[in-house]
Amino acid sequence: MRFLRAAFALSLSCALAIGAAAFGQTDARADAGDEPMGLPQSGKGLRDRDFGVVSHQFGLDRQVEMYQWRASGDGYTQVWNAAPIDSRGFAPDRQNPPKLPIESRRWWAQDATLDGHPIDQSVLQALGTWRVFRPNFSRLPANLAASFQPEGDGLGSAENPLEPRVGDLRILWRELQLPPLEGKVELRDGRWRLSSSAAQAALSAASTANAVELPADQDRALLPWLLGGATVVVVVGLVWRRVRRRREAAR
Repeated sequence: MRFLRAAFALSLSCALAIGAAAFGQTDARADAGDEPMGLPQSGKGLRDRDFGVVSHQFGLDRQVEMYQWRASGDGYTQVWNAAPIDSRGFAPDRQNPPKLPIESRRWWAQDATLDGHPIDQSVLQALGTWRVFRPNFSRLPANLAASFQPEGDGLGSAENPLEPRVGDLRILWRELQLPPLEGKVELRDGRWRLSSSAAQAALSAASTANAVELPADQDRALLPWLLGGATVVVVVGLVWRRVRRRREAAR
């Protein structure tokens, strides 16, 4: 497994380095390498209209969980889960609702700006941090106010939060906050986009977070595929760089 990770890291680093040279160097000329001066602005507020929840940050996330039965060894346990647990085959008195009556949802700021220029959504997704916040529930619709009450930082449908029943819901909201973007974004084609270094860091973090453990006898078998994928990225980057140079020379 260590061999696979080392090979993957090497191939990914090579691909990113050459890709950055191919894409970043030419695109950076578009706006003379402008660096951000101010702080990012989120634009219009984001609204969860179902619950009257509003955020003035760069993203709004509604997380819904339902209390359900889960098979455990020779018996069953009750757990909070964000997705419906299929209870077909469970004992008759251990059945779950077939679906969550309220779904999780996510909203992204569509008009975020920095120094008067729009921020590409890839910047929000790569650099933003989700933080749980407690909304003001003064705009909670009457029909939902009859079913939900404040519970912790969110809402819950259980009559007694300490003794929830199967089918009860609990809901939390998170909002996306952005750090200062100096050194992490570049102005290209009139939009703030991830810099090469920030994109590489985001990809490295994603590959680490999503690492898949494989049997030891399979890691070396995958090496040719990893190197082949890196080669494709490199070739595409070089071809794109040549096309961009020809276009610039023709202007």
